[in-house]
Amino acid sequence: MEYKIDTRKSYSPQISYLVSQMDYARKTTLDSVRGLTPSELDFLPCEGANSIGALLLHMAAVEKGFQIELFDGRRPNEHEVAEWGAAYSLGEEGRKNIKGNPLEFYLKKLEEVSKKTYQEFSERNDEWLFESRLWDNQPSNHYFIWFHVFEDEINHRGQIRLIRRMLSEKNEF
Repeated sequence: MEYKIDTRKSYSPQISYLVSQMDYARKTTLDSVRGLTPSELDFLPCEGANSIGALLLHMAAVEKGFQIELFDGRRPNEHEVAEWGAAYSLGEEGRKNIKGNPLEFYLKKLEEVSKKTYQEFSERNDEWLFESRLWDNQPSNHYFIWFHVFEDEINHRGQIRLIRRMLSEKNEF
């Protein structure tokens, strides 16, 4: 992987820059979870916290949610809410329902979702990226919303790194 924000084959220039940033964010996320066991992925550092596994699935759920909204032009249906709701919302429902999975489960979900995003990006252009729309009742555009997707991942990757550090300190005793 090159550490450059640059044009990419199959994408318009600005979408290329976005994809470059998303690729780097994902690479560093994957680096931060490499080698974790199911029990480490399920570890809750304190009451009310989220596990690393839940945070990984949350990243996929956020991206999936924006795919549905921005690419499909609709709200999630009942099936999608049942599949992704706990991961999207996290909290108690996430702690109860997201556990016991190997790392490969989370990595596959992340890969499947990002593959769809990139395929959809390849069918769009820079004009689409800058189209105005409302998001959270505020003026926005597709570029900002997709920036938010990987910005959210970066935020949760920081949590993952902290939890992983807590795990290694816990295992030293």
